[in-house]
Amino acid sequence: MKELFKNLKFVWNYAQNQKGKLIILTIINIIQIIISVIFPILSARVVVSLTTNEYFRILLIAIIILILDSIYSCLSYFVRIITINIHRNVLSQLEVNLGMNVLKLENACLDKNGSGVFIQRLTGDTSNISGVFNSLLEILTRIITYIGILIAMFIVNKLVFLYVICTLIILYVLERIRTSKKNECDKEVRKAKEKVSGFIGELVRGARDIKMLNSENDFIKELSNRIDDANYKQMKMKKVSWNYFLIIDEFDGIFSFLLIVLLIMLMKDNYLIPTTALVLYNYFGRVSGLIYSVGSLLEYTKDFNLSSERISAIIDDKEFSKEKFGNKHLAKVNGDFEFKNVTFKYDKKYVLKDLSFKVNANETVAFVGKSGAGKTTIFNLLCKMYDVNSGTITIDGVNINELDKDSIRGNITIISQNPYIFNMSIRDNLKLVKSDLTEKAMKEACKIACLEDFINNLPNGYDTIIGEGGINLSGGQKQRLAIARALVQKTEIILFDEATSALDNETQRKIQEAINNMKNEYTILIIAHRLSTIINADRILYVEDGQIEAEGTHKELLKNCEEYKKLYESEIIKKNDN
Repeated sequence: MKELFKNLKFVWNYAQNQKGKLIILTIINIIQIIISVIFPILSARVVVSLTTNEYFRILLIAIIILILDSIYSCLSYFVRIITINIHRNVLSQLEVNLGMNVLKLENACLDKNGSGVFIQRLTGDTSNISGVFNSLLEILTRIITYIGILIAMFIVNKLVFLYVICTLIILYVLERIRTSKKNECDKEVRKAKEKVSGFIGELVRGARDIKMLNSENDFIKELSNRIDDANYKQMKMKKVSWNYFLIIDEFDGIFSFLLIVLLIMLMKDNYLIPTTALVLYNYFGRVSGLIYSVGSLLEYTKDFNLSSERISAIIDDKEFSKEKFGNKHLAKVNGDFEFKNVTFKYDKKYVLKDLSFKVNANETVAFVGKSGAGKTTIFNLLCKMYDVNSGTITIDGVNINELDKDSIRGNITIISQNPYIFNMSIRDNLKLVKSDLTEKAMKEACKIACLEDFINNLPNGYDTIIGEGGINLSGGQKQRLAIARALVQKTEIILFDEATSALDNETQRKIQEAINNMKNEYTILIIAHRLSTIINADRILYVEDGQIEAEGTHKELLKNCEEYKKLYESEIIKKNDN
């Protein structure tokens, strides 16, 4: 019960603006409870009046029942409308807040857990708990109605009342066992569904690669296995309920038979008249539904608690760690930054070891080295996508651990080899990073990124939809759109992570031209696969095994760094071979 109240308090934070509707809903439910208690009393009166041939009384009671039934139906209509409104508003707030919290999770946490974990909680669990107040009110209304009937039975005959209480206790114990067993199965079902959701997400995102690999059958087989596992566990959970429902129904039938025996004995000894016995039997038929309502309450409570725990695990840092930032804000970043004795490891593998270097504002610096040397890790640490194990990283002389998120990521943009382009128009892709973007600023950014001519030749210009992941764009066009997005954001530091490694020479030339257009205006860092793209950089840092082995201009490194010279010469050989 303590856990239920704690979780109700959690959901109440999202329902506080619905107080008025909840009060109206509560009042309506109280009226419905009163009507529900009156109904069996009036029905009993009809039975008694039928045995005494009081036709006028029967007609009068029937009219009252008709009026009350009409009022009850109208109130039920308003309950549905109010319930839908409350559910929709609470669900919207929950989903938005949960989505916001997912974006705050540490990247290591996102790397470790599949997307299905978060998709299932964002869609399924939020829906389960958003209607808690409506569902609890509905179930409690039924329970209170049945309690009213029990009170009426107590007034009519105390012995029968005690018999009914004993039967209800036995049925309640069975129902309690059922809901506990079902709850254990439910945890396994949700984990299995998370695996299905995650794999479906990967299947949709990777559909083109799956087709190219001719691996449709293998992927469908894996999907089928995961779905079968989820369905098996769900069926197992249902079988638990079905087994106990069968037992409960059998016991209910036995108790109903024994009640008839008891009523016969009481009538035989003149403790009851037939009409009263008929009323009591009618009451028992209705009050046995109390157990199913209590079962629904227990089941919903456990389901609600489980969903609340899974959601609060994300929101309250119970299971998934959040990114941590400082409070210091830099209104204007110059673009200087420095790594001081930085060490970082993924799991137990060291990627950077006691790394130190400095970059000045508006300088263009390139990082080269073999795959796995730690170049991309440098970028990720600078953006605080991961935290260093030791050492410090500073921006404009301030430790990034002291800076707020906007001071870091609001001033740094990474343009990767495969930038993610959203399934919307070019204009909307650019407005995502700056909602108040003007037409002039948008066109200026696209001009610098060497994208203007391409956009002007599109049928709908800037309003052309470019498909999920930018499927309607070439690799070079996606790169240039990402550059335009960075320019729109007006960050002081722009990072190019292998941005031209897989592009043809003409596209590479345009990307290089776009980078040259930004030179001396921004702090530019480039991870280069093709060394020909960075020969004009102010400085080149050669990275090996997580350390800076050499630095200088292109000409200086050709003279002083044998490894750099080998990389450059091998590239020239490849170019000549082609």
